[in-house]
Amino acid sequence: MSDPIPAGPISPAPLSPAPISPEEFAARLDRLGGFEARPRLAVGVSGGADSLGLALLAQRWAAERGGGLLALTVDHGLRAESAAEAARVGGWLQARGIPHAVLRWDGDKPATGIQAAARAARHRLLAERCRDEGILHLALAHHRDDQAETVLLRFARGSGIDGLAGMAPVRAAGAVRVIRPLLDLPHDRLVATCRAFGQEWIEDPSNRNPLFARARLRAAGEALAAEGLDPLRLAGPARPAARAR
Repeated sequence: MSDPIPAGPISPAPLSPAPISPEEFAARLDRLGGFEARPRLAVGVSGGADSLGLALLAQRWAAERGGGLLALTVDHGLRAESAAEAARVGGWLQARGIPHAVLRWDGDKPATGIQAAARAARHRLLAERCRDEGILHLALAHHRDDQAETVLLRFARGSGIDGLAGMAPVRAAGAVRVIRPLLDLPHDRLVATCRAFGQEWIEDPSNRNPLFARARLRAAGEALAAEGLDPLRLAGPARPAARAR
């Protein structure tokens, strides 16, 4: 007796996202260019899979070129757990031979617009520490999903063409060059990279807090994708314009 014929086509099992290889990461930094012979970089590390994955890749890249890496974590002081989480991140990185410093956002916090204020404080603190250390390059782990959210948020706020270009892969912040080498890669590949390194990470509960616009967009991701507004489509058109900025 012959085997029954399947009622319809069999879909292949989805492939697991691949970690970012050293060669792929090096090619991305080569495209950004502008590094000294023995490059020194700083990486903003929140403790999530994205920034930890970037730090581990950047450490290996810099070490292979005789350079060095400094990991910087900003403690915004907005949650009771933030100081302990920053210390935990520092322990992980220092165990891997990566120097780490915690930068604290002190002073009064605004009653409204807290995420925008926290972002501005974070960028200021990171750039100031880079200048103090004589580091020219600050790497941030924004990825394709972040880029898509940025485009949607700017569109919702009535941004023009320039705003809809999204985040640029290279931006000057005074004497410091801010680089984002992962802008066209999905979050899942950073998670796979951490797993390949055997690295734990911290999930920030504010990423799911519906009080914040980005969290609401993430919660609506499935519905947006069903209408064709997935991260690939949203972030894709932004890349050429962002490169030109």
